[in-house]
Amino acid sequence: MKRLLLASLMGTAIALGTQAMASDADLKSLEQAARKEGAVNSVGMPDSWANWKDTWVDLNKQYGLKHVDTDMSSAQEIAKFAAEKDNATADIGDVGAAFGPIAVQQGVTQPYKPSTWAQIPEWAKDADGHWMLAYTGSIAFIVNKQLVKEAPKSWADLKQGKYKVAIGDVSAAAQAVNGVLAAAIANGGDEKNIQPGLDFFAEIAKQGRLSLSNPTIQTLEKGEVEVGIVWDFNGLSYRDQIDPSRFEVLIPSDGSVISGYTTIINKYAKNPNAAKLAREYILSDAGQINLAKGNARPIRAEHLTLPAEVKAKLLPNEQYAKVRPIKDAKAWEETSKALPQLWQEHVIIEME
Repeated sequence: MKRLLLASLMGTAIALGTQAMASDADLKSLEQAARKEGAVNSVGMPDSWANWKDTWVDLNKQYGLKHVDTDMSSAQEIAKFAAEKDNATADIGDVGAAFGPIAVQQGVTQPYKPSTWAQIPEWAKDADGHWMLAYTGSIAFIVNKQLVKEAPKSWADLKQGKYKVAIGDVSAAAQAVNGVLAAAIANGGDEKNIQPGLDFFAEIAKQGRLSLSNPTIQTLEKGEVEVGIVWDFNGLSYRDQIDPSRFEVLIPSDGSVISGYTTIINKYAKNPNAAKLAREYILSDAGQINLAKGNARPIRAEHLTLPAEVKAKLLPNEQYAKVRPIKDAKAWEETSKALPQLWQEHVIIEME
């Protein structure tokens, strides 16, 4: 696969990777270079996830970019970029926050800072522009109002309740692992000290209230989940797809964890300018609104005026007052690796 020869396309576009704010002239040059490439091929950005569909339609209409996606996990995306460097089939991917730095370490990304760079929080971006979250996920409760008379508003409420609590598979699902971290944060723990989260769920298990159901659209619809612990965007999607009047989704008021998803641009992309233009669009007002339509909270949520009907789909900004990002990624990587074993030893044992 050919190494990028960006200079042959458009000299100005190369410089964009290192600029904090792209100027109008730079964006015009980038647009021209992207139009020449004529296509953007993605991985892990299917139409149905976070409403990527509308963004691909917009990029086609406005810039003539054809699009194909191959859905895959974050780890698979990075492996694909590395394996295909001599003949890249992917230009851009969407990976979980923890995978952005991994992709950079593996040397498979190239930088591009969009013109809205300054509005992206420091915790949510790589200083050189290799990755930046486009939308966030915060751990939330989804409550079946037909089965639970008084919805818990906090982890403290959850502990006092009589209903069953479903967190899912802590040995396999990032959502479940982050659920334990969110409970730890609300109870004085952090990435290095997950014990308060384990103690919290051990107490729920002792009470006979820990459900082994996975909180999915199927189990929620069947009425198998009373209170589920889910990413906010999953909870909102499940609520809307099943019956908005049947479920309440909320961020626990005493603390939660916020993470998200970032685009990564393939270092070996055949359409590098189209990939950069796609990122530019994703982080523009229009692109951020597209994500919000898919129940994903845009990273620039506090700088956007969302259309009323889109705003109504999301939780209000004030619910996010006590969410906090992962501050020590290395420590969290170690803790999350150890968590499945710790979960067995501290929590599952209380169910026996």
